[in-house]
Amino acid sequence: MRCPAALLTLLLVLAGCAAPTPSRPALSIEPGRLPAADLALDIPGLGPCTDNPDRTLRIRSGEPVNIMVHGCFGSSGEFRSLAQVLAFHGQQSACFTYDDRAALDDSASALRRALHLLDEGGSRPAVTVIGHSQGALIARRALSDQPLTEALPAGGSKELVTVSGPFAGIKAAAPCGIGWLRVVTLGLMPASCHMVTGAKWADITWSSRFIRQPGGLATQVTRHLKIDTDERNTCRRFEGSRCVESDEIFALAEQQQPAVDGDPRTTRLELQAGHVEIIGDREVAPLKLIAALQAEGVIRPTPITQRPAFRQLLAQVYGDARLVAARP
Repeated sequence: MRCPAALLTLLLVLAGCAAPTPSRPALSIEPGRLPAADLALDIPGLGPCTDNPDRTLRIRSGEPVNIMVHGCFGSSGEFRSLAQVLAFHGQQSACFTYDDRAALDDSASALRRALHLLDEGGSRPAVTVIGHSQGALIARRALSDQPLTEALPAGGSKELVTVSGPFAGIKAAAPCGIGWLRVVTLGLMPASCHMVTGAKWADITWSSRFIRQPGGLATQVTRHLKIDTDERNTCRRFEGSRCVESDEIFALAEQQQPAVDGDPRTTRLELQAGHVEIIGDREVAPLKLIAALQAEGVIRPTPITQRPAFRQLLAQVYGDARLVAARP
């Protein structure tokens, strides 16, 4: 018995995968108002928010670090522009990369290990982990009380920000989690799921242990800012006035999970924005996300005198025509 062609079509959108944003040139992060770096660390998976081959992480010891975790098909360079936004406000960043086909617990374990090495590097900074889409699942798992290969490091405070995370499981992956389908397809169902997504297929269905038993947040985590996106009627790409590529990847129901939302340290926000729009791409600046992160104290306020310069930076790094045309 062959796996239905319709299922293979659905599998192509599993794991929080929007079509990948075209990568930017391999540039460095402009220093903005960042303090001078005094540490150079080589930490597997953790480096600057660029796609440069040099993955050495250069940070200022004792200063907080924002660690960003990309979604499916993403890379460190996906967050280069957001790192520029943080640098403008004097905040330093790092980006975590992982094997996109690995089990999500393996990726979360690798992130925990990176946090350990960051502490051992002499910095022991306060850390805010920001995960988008599939990266949101990995980020929360790494900062949860669930047993992984090692415990979450105790040094420095930990905060979590998740954006558009499918914490209730991915609807398109539902067939992969139905036991009787595995039987009637003579094992072809899980084989097909694994072929398309890798080992993580078993973690992203509504029936998986990863989804149904997410655990609580670790005691080191002071808060979880959970940003859900209402992606209905959004468009990523137009041809004239016609939408040719939707920006709706996850419904709100896929992002809401009582065991995650109900944690007393969790603050949930709901924003009307597309899945890619919310983090920005090469044509749209993530104005809604920046405003929310500033309102919640994740990004520092922009001084009134610096707002024209900040708008100019956004126009430059995101190529947003709305900001180029905007008056000071």
